[in-house]
Amino acid sequence: MSAVTPALVKELRDRTGLGMMECKKALGEANGDIELAIENLRKVSGLKAAKKESRTAADGVVAVKVAADNSYGIAVEVNSETDFVARDAGFLAFVNSVLEKAFTTKQTDVAAVMVGELEAAREALVQKIGEKISVRRISLVEGGVVGGYLHLNNRIAVLVQLEGGSEEVAKDIAMHVAAVNPTVVSSDQMPADVVEKEKEIIRAQPDMAGKPAEIVEKMIVGRISKFLKEASLVDQPFVKNPEQTVAQFAKAGGATVKSFVRLEVGEGIEVAVVDFAAEVAAQVAAAKA
Repeated sequence: MSAVTPALVKELRDRTGLGMMECKKALGEANGDIELAIENLRKVSGLKAAKKESRTAADGVVAVKVAADNSYGIAVEVNSETDFVARDAGFLAFVNSVLEKAFTTKQTDVAAVMVGELEAAREALVQKIGEKISVRRISLVEGGVVGGYLHLNNRIAVLVQLEGGSEEVAKDIAMHVAAVNPTVVSSDQMPADVVEKEKEIIRAQPDMAGKPAEIVEKMIVGRISKFLKEASLVDQPFVKNPEQTVAQFAKAGGATVKSFVRLEVGEGIEVAVVDFAAEVAAQVAAAKA
């Protein structure tokens, strides 16, 4: 049996980023063979990653990259379980690797991007960090003039596509999208079911009670118009100059807005609320049983 020396442990730690005791144990099981130890650790990392898949990863970061000629851009969201991990250098390096591959291939299918080395890197990161790590979504915007904006906290990423205009105009509108969060580019893009649901909400409001049907309908038309303007990007007051709409700002820059993508970390993910006191009490009760 080969001796597990401190030098071997240090080398394995340097190569894997894992803790001393885990490296020492792996080397012992591999009889000091560092390559075998790494192979075994990679197998274990896959098992650990699989075990954590049932957990919820609703934190993390987003990232964005736009081509030098502004012809296309990619935005990605990669999730972790805590904001502490979302600031980890290794996690951020992994996010950048995902972004670069998606950017190079123009691939938005997460499974296709992750196949091979990136999936192995994700599993190794799960083993090292001890949290679920998942690539949630990848968005591509292509054609015309594309500009991107990443909010300073790395939690909101935006891509905007213009017809005409410049990178600067696209970036400014992307910043607006990050701040105001419009639903659609223009009111005619609002899904009919969303409009109908809004009408139902308006009809149920207390000030509608007892009014003649024709008055109710007129009030609904007015409030729906207001709702659509507030939700439509081009009709919103531009954040840098509320005296003009986004459409007017774009027109002044020789552009019209064609589309946008906005990714915000964790949006739409349901996070279970854990009652830690009850959890501990249950564990104590079980131990006494």
